[in-house]
Amino acid sequence: MDNEEYFEHREDENIVQNKELNIWEALIPVVLLMLMLAYNIFFADGAALGDYSNQIILLIGGVIAAVVGFFNKVSIKTMLTEIWENLRSVFLPIMILFLVGALAGTWLVSGIIPAMVYYGLQALSPSIFLPASVIIAALISIATGSSWTTSATVGIALVGIGTALGIPAGMIAGAVISGAYFGDKMSPLSDTTNLAPAMAGTDLFTHIRYMAFTTVPSIVITLVVFSILSLNIDATGTTNVDDLLRTIENSFNITPYLFIVPIMVVVLILFKTKPLIALGAGVGIAGVFAMIFQSEILLELSESETMSLMKAIFTDTQVVTENASLNELFSSGGMKGMLWTIFLIICAMVFGGVMDGIGALSRITKALLSVATTVFGLFASTVVSCLGLNVIASDQYLALVIPGKMFKKAYEDKGLAPENLSRTLEDSGTVTSVLIPWNTCGAYQSGVLGVGVGEYFIYAIFNWLSPFMTLLFAAFKIKIRMMTTSSVKA
Repeated sequence: MDNEEYFEHREDENIVQNKELNIWEALIPVVLLMLMLAYNIFFADGAALGDYSNQIILLIGGVIAAVVGFFNKVSIKTMLTEIWENLRSVFLPIMILFLVGALAGTWLVSGIIPAMVYYGLQALSPSIFLPASVIIAALISIATGSSWTTSATVGIALVGIGTALGIPAGMIAGAVISGAYFGDKMSPLSDTTNLAPAMAGTDLFTHIRYMAFTTVPSIVITLVVFSILSLNIDATGTTNVDDLLRTIENSFNITPYLFIVPIMVVVLILFKTKPLIALGAGVGIAGVFAMIFQSEILLELSESETMSLMKAIFTDTQVVTENASLNELFSSGGMKGMLWTIFLIICAMVFGGVMDGIGALSRITKALLSVATTVFGLFASTVVSCLGLNVIASDQYLALVIPGKMFKKAYEDKGLAPENLSRTLEDSGTVTSVLIPWNTCGAYQSGVLGVGVGEYFIYAIFNWLSPFMTLLFAAFKIKIRMMTTSSVKA
């Protein structure tokens, strides 16, 4: 993710603690929230309270947490302050989401996404598509340091190409997310990769080298699984690729010049341009390219080219073709299509803010720490804490910051080098955030890729395998580095 302001805020924040809160009180909002979400997902098809059921349930969870806080004499001001800090910290991600919606719309009407699909259909066959998607996403994410940017650019294109080939969207999204989060973890440009060692007390490159011990085996297993899936997949789309290519050619003016825009966006990000500027430039230049290369389509969509571009940026747009499967692919919701995801993020931040304000997050983490009597128990408690905070606080930064602060001294007391903690934070906090539908990362990825978390969960192999890998290393004491004299002094 690219969110430097958020990173700086979370690194320096003070975790709110409430000594009066006991563990059972801290768990009341969590248990009730989980029960409500479970009912909504499994018994009401996600619509118990309408289209925004998950959002409303998160707000109800926040109210329940506030009631617990009132009984423990936590002031309204304290809770509102934490809510405000949470909302302020996601302002940039929300702006990025709006720009991603605009990017999808303008890249559609300019022909950029159709061109990616057109050339991708000719270059990527179903037999190598899934492992190739993992590798492509990993390389882009390492170069940019951002899993979010990777999904918003090549991720969208890969989902489009794979869907046209007849590959299930959940598989494609899982491959993209696996590669993107591998690259995010291993990139020195990633803010979470900088945040984890900062919390644990080690340096960036020591953290990356040490993290490779668990991360490389996880991505190798992921590639093997996707290679097997690719060889055995029933890709019905392979039989009518020629028809798809002809349909795209008849509907859009396809030219390699269209790739100037995505290449430019990637170059801007490589030069550490602010994401709002890079994505905004991608929207603006795509609009110019739409007028140059796709003027006929713009006039078909509306009475003027400018009006068509405005619709592509802000509302629904669909380019109708001769092929029904391409009609669904060549549609975009623009900024409007991001509202559901943005509302979910806002509601999650409200719930997480109240939970932090009443001291519940701190209390739950301390309870986990109290049962960590062995080295493996310490690693396991860290993993559970990170996973739990991704579920409860709905934020990967909190899932790194709070356990990092809480467990740092415990690792030191057991003579464990700080890179053990930083690696565990990333293996269990960073990568699992995308597996939670109401977490900011899960909401973002599902919104951008157009694939629900439930669809890609099982195929995001790298993400759910990583915490198991770190526990495996801890259980068998593989590459568990002890503190040296120099590290003690440091």
